[in-house]
Amino acid sequence: MAHALRRRFHSLSLMLMLPLAWGTAPAADLPELIERSKPSVALIGTYAETDSPRFGFRGTGFVVGNGNLAITNAHVLPPPMTGEVQRRLVVQLRRANGDWAPRTATVLALDKSRDLALLKFDGPAAPALALRKTIVREGTSIALMGFPLAGALGFSTVTHRGIVSAITGVAMPTPSAQSLNASAALRLREGAFEILQLDATAYPGNSGGPVIDVEAGDVVGVINMVVVKRSRESALSDPSGITYAIPAGYAAALVDQELGIKP
Repeated sequence: MAHALRRRFHSLSLMLMLPLAWGTAPAADLPELIERSKPSVALIGTYAETDSPRFGFRGTGFVVGNGNLAITNAHVLPPPMTGEVQRRLVVQLRRANGDWAPRTATVLALDKSRDLALLKFDGPAAPALALRKTIVREGTSIALMGFPLAGALGFSTVTHRGIVSAITGVAMPTPSAQSLNASAALRLREGAFEILQLDATAYPGNSGGPVIDVEAGDVVGVINMVVVKRSRESALSDPSGITYAIPAGYAAALVDQELGIKP
């Protein structure tokens, strides 16, 4: 009798332990996910031989589609370049030896209402990240990658971990009478769209970076903005821990349109 009870207790113990092992499995895959994704995460900025430094960092981007396309935020792009300085838009990707290599880029498409830009860059194709076209579920474990405070900390790809804490609707703010034009009126008529709220902290430099589903490994969002408690400077010393991202489906629509893929 005692032997039978011990056997039953041993079996029950195994059953109770199994869910704990399953629950920790995704965390064990995170280092592999980071290693696999890092070659696709890019520096976005400008380059000029006469500048010091020659590369002017503006934000993060990541490779998609055929390996010569990159997604970033529209607000990451530099203003129209004028004057005699030959400054060009570049995407920087790591070489096999770890050095950064600038690739001349051009803007293929803009979705200003959702703050997205699709770039094309020259040179050999780079590893691309897959874009999820459907909205991610609340509670999904995510990792966001980019270059926070890149000007101060150097160009090392940094990963932060969190979850999708909410999915909420946003709309463009009502423009003033002075700025109301045909384009602004069209955006107002389009109404609200869904945006992802994350409980991971992003910093200046993360804009345009990928939000990756830790378990599935595909991109579910594009980092867009972080909630600031008081001033822009306080984002560094006293971060709110709330970051917003544009769902990846909107970026996928830009890529599909460029590659001629029908929805």
